[in-house]
Amino acid sequence: MNLTADYIEKSRAILATVEAQADHIQQAAQWFSETILAGRMVHLFGSGHSRIMVEEMWPRYGSFPGFNPIVELSLTFHNLVVGANGQRQAMFLENVPGLGQRILRNFDLSEQDSALIISSSGCNVVPIEMAELFQQRGIKVVALITTQHAEKSMSKRADGKKLSDFADLVLDTGAPVGDAMVTVPGLETPVAPGSTVGGAVLINCIKAEVARLLTEAGQPPKVLSAANVVGAEKAVALFESAYDEHAHRLAKLYERVGVPSYVSEQKAALHPINA
Repeated sequence: MNLTADYIEKSRAILATVEAQADHIQQAAQWFSETILAGRMVHLFGSGHSRIMVEEMWPRYGSFPGFNPIVELSLTFHNLVVGANGQRQAMFLENVPGLGQRILRNFDLSEQDSALIISSSGCNVVPIEMAELFQQRGIKVVALITTQHAEKSMSKRADGKKLSDFADLVLDTGAPVGDAMVTVPGLETPVAPGSTVGGAVLINCIKAEVARLLTEAGQPPKVLSAANVVGAEKAVALFESAYDEHAHRLAKLYERVGVPSYVSEQKAALHPINA
């Protein structure tokens, strides 16, 4: 049995699932480009291994400013596995009601913003809460989930609602239930997950479409590019200008935080959630 061939074949099926979502990819790109053209940011959030997709969008080579990666280390710090800052704590914290509200308390949100929330199961409390809070502020939410896995999973929220219940658009990684795709003879449990494959392809399809829309609108993005592609001097200039743009966009998200009038507005919109 050629398990490498098996995984690659299943990955091809994932690519077909992604390709079938071309219209949804275009819609997500349209919303995100409108946010960036308005001088605002697309908020990215994922707990656990979904952090991978956040970092795939920005910042890395072939990426550009306009995205706000919200990464909570308490939910994503995996390398220690056990002990202080271990995986058990991270898995516990991503199901603590109210944490999403505390995270978003740090930002001055606008209806011009948009959001991408990543959760393979779509059933953990914090990602769901983040999506719900964004929608309450009139922000378009794109959810990136694994549809088959989410449908067979039980929400950790008391009301049973899932991430897809608070999404304006749902994208599917195409991975199977349980994520792992390869069965090893003699081994009871499958190995080699596929959601990262589908998720990364979706992220980069969206990224490419957003770059096209920004360029067509006369605001081509400042793309982080390798020196061996654009030359050393140009590469440095692109990195510096892209990071500066990110800083300027991020500054807008802090302008009214703590201002009495804005605090009252936030309290009215981000009411406590019975999760």
